[in-house]
Amino acid sequence: MNKHTFRPSELLSIALILAFLVGGMLLIHLIMPGSFDNEWREVYIPEGSSYTEGLGLLEKGSIIEGRITLLFLGKITGSDKHLKPGYYKLSASMSPLEIFDTLIEGRTIQFTVMIPEGSMLSDIKKKLMDIGLMDEGSWRLVNDSGFIADLGIDARSLEGYLYPDTYKFPKGTAPDIVLRRMVKRLDEVFDGSLQKRAGELGMTRNDVLTLASIIEREAVFDIERPIISAVYHNRLKKKMRLQADPTVLYGLGKSEKRIRYRDLKRVTPYNTYVIRGLPRGPIASPGIRSIMAALYPDDVDYLYFVSKNDGTHQFSRTNKEHARAVALYQLNNKGKKE
Repeated sequence: MNKHTFRPSELLSIALILAFLVGGMLLIHLIMPGSFDNEWREVYIPEGSSYTEGLGLLEKGSIIEGRITLLFLGKITGSDKHLKPGYYKLSASMSPLEIFDTLIEGRTIQFTVMIPEGSMLSDIKKKLMDIGLMDEGSWRLVNDSGFIADLGIDARSLEGYLYPDTYKFPKGTAPDIVLRRMVKRLDEVFDGSLQKRAGELGMTRNDVLTLASIIEREAVFDIERPIISAVYHNRLKKKMRLQADPTVLYGLGKSEKRIRYRDLKRVTPYNTYVIRGLPRGPIASPGIRSIMAALYPDDVDYLYFVSKNDGTHQFSRTNKEHARAVALYQLNNKGKKE
């Protein structure tokens, strides 16, 4: 019986066929889900967990049935040296490759939080509590003097210091980190050049944010922001009371816009119909447009403005002009006067 000797070209062909078969089987194993269970589960991977420990948690949570394939992927790619902690939303119906990619990319559960300009602390509290990033206990940080001082803020609360923007927070983010990030965003916006401008006006950052917050609650159209700012700057220079309705409402803790005559007489640290100068702090979170308006008012000599009931205002220089505008636009008490 003749013994067949394989030529080098035949051996190479056999090796390639075997490699193709093994590679194909591996590929199928990588892209095929381990189960048809479509239930999505949250898996929490603690800080400092190794790649192997993380896979163990997935196995315990019935996301994967074995670790070999994912261990192999981690080893050949060199990605088994780190694992981002956090909450992951995974399903056993995902393929090993999809699970691996989710873990290595650190695609944890993220919350998107949009804070509109003019939001008050009460508005921000509701948004953060609704998604579980805050509770009643942790929310007390916004009034904690030690925490506020640690942020470099000289104020009674964080009202006005949580910058209005769209944020993404991983689920499980510590409450203090959430607040620090929002304050840091304000620091990025209210940068050195704006702080210099505030100094030129003789205003502290708290002064600017306070005035900007009033402008934010008053203005509807951007074009009017610097004009409204000018009115308040002019009144401050003349030692006139600001008489800003939003400050009255804030001091009374009211969310409605209607103001009664008796409300104007109520003494609060924010009622600018009673106190002179700026109130003791912001009444909302102003955006950059209102901050810029507070720092760069228009060069006009207006002292009064009244709502036209369409989002715009009529501006006046004298009390007589203002009285005529009030009579015109406040008929049947539909408008709002300053």
